[in-house]
Amino acid sequence: MFEIKNYTPREYQENIAKTALHHNTLIILPTGLGKTKTAILLAVKRLNDYKNTQVTFLTPTKPLAAQIKKEFQENTNIEEEFIQMLTGIISPKKRAEIFKQSKIVIATPQTIQKDLENKRISLEDVSLLVIDEAHRSKENYANTRVAFFYNQQANHQRIIALTASPGSTKEKINEVCKNLFIEKVEIREEQHKEVAKYVKKKEITWIEVELPKEMKEVHKIIKSVYKSRLKDLAKLGFHKPINVINKTDILKLQSQFRREIENKSQIAFYGISLTSYLLKVDYILELLETQGLEAIQKYWEKLKSENTKAAKALVDNKEIKSAIEKNEELIKRGIKHPKLLALIEILKKEQEKTKIIVFANYRDTIDEIINFLSQEPKIKTLKLIGQKSGLSQKEQISTIKIFEEENYNTLICTSIGEEGLDITGASLAIFYDCVPSEIRAIQRAGRVGRLSSGRIIQLMTKDTREQGYYWSAKKKEKSMKLILKQMQSSNTLERYQ
Repeated sequence: MFEIKNYTPREYQENIAKTALHHNTLIILPTGLGKTKTAILLAVKRLNDYKNTQVTFLTPTKPLAAQIKKEFQENTNIEEEFIQMLTGIISPKKRAEIFKQSKIVIATPQTIQKDLENKRISLEDVSLLVIDEAHRSKENYANTRVAFFYNQQANHQRIIALTASPGSTKEKINEVCKNLFIEKVEIREEQHKEVAKYVKKKEITWIEVELPKEMKEVHKIIKSVYKSRLKDLAKLGFHKPINVINKTDILKLQSQFRREIENKSQIAFYGISLTSYLLKVDYILELLETQGLEAIQKYWEKLKSENTKAAKALVDNKEIKSAIEKNEELIKRGIKHPKLLALIEILKKEQEKTKIIVFANYRDTIDEIINFLSQEPKIKTLKLIGQKSGLSQKEQISTIKIFEEENYNTLICTSIGEEGLDITGASLAIFYDCVPSEIRAIQRAGRVGRLSSGRIIQLMTKDTREQGYYWSAKKKEKSMKLILKQMQSSNTLERYQ
């Protein structure tokens, strides 16, 4: 008989588990309120109800998988040898053996997908499939493919999908539900009577900075090029006023031209080149507004190595060249983005009081931040980045452990640090830049205030797109919660059975 140990399930976890025992369920809980423990509770129930079965737990990264494995070991009486983590590092043959012999398998979805497609394993004896960070379950993603196999193979089917934020529109949420064969939704907001007493307070502060006049001059030159090329969209029949055209409009136009290119349309070829040009200029503006001068310089070097018509036209543009020359001059003069200056002042005040996580969107920005902070010996930094950026999953796990246990007070990370990770001891998160995604904004905020109250400082460049990004994420989050509550109170998901 398998049992829970070392924790008492909370009322909302029990109530959610009751629903999930009988229906494939999408579970939405604020970060830090025990989505994994809810899954563990259900896993024990399923293993006891269906003898000789197992549980498969999919999670997107190895650091997360390692944390979940530890939670199963600490919170159940299942023998440790039957709780196993599978990754691509293990040979396919060995993975198949481990899978067959385990009661709890924790793995990245890509690993399980490959083993299923190559018929090394079967999910017929899996009585519970848990899909963590379920907002990733779109189109032909690995989560979706594994759920399809599970629906075809399992003798005792039950799926639960865990996330703090499945998406802001009904279409996006429905896509996740359809792909994972979801029948019921269980959501608990922070204000819900069942969870309110467990929610740790988060104090949020906004710090606005203003670009110095030198950077504004560079911005003005690049912006004028952008506006002049926007006028060319009228030649393609797009007559929306220039001052309201946004990046989304340009991306939609580009997709439209790509569809028309099969007809060998010269207008379509021109449209693709023009929209590519505009997107590249807009990206330079975004880097200037939100990241800094060195980020522009690195992107410019990348553009010079590209062979596309849009890149060559941009590199040859006299006004853009002039802006880049001014940019280089400012770098030599030691001009920094004001967010860097604000960040170092915050860290100088806070580094002796607490451990701090700093989130930034770009790897190059993280390197610039670390180099800039190195002038302050008391600010001891570690870098947490993804595998594609050069840090293996083993190194990621090691970095988190070093940050938690050793004399480092600041962890600088990309989006790898946003999803699900429980980083002990961090009580202050600094968002170096804003993200328009409600999913990422919620995930970032969830890295602090898990065991005790936490603080968030949002850096924002005045009179730039960052302010729009912030309010866009807030609006999407509000919309998401409203849609999910409506779905929870209705039976509209039965069609996904």
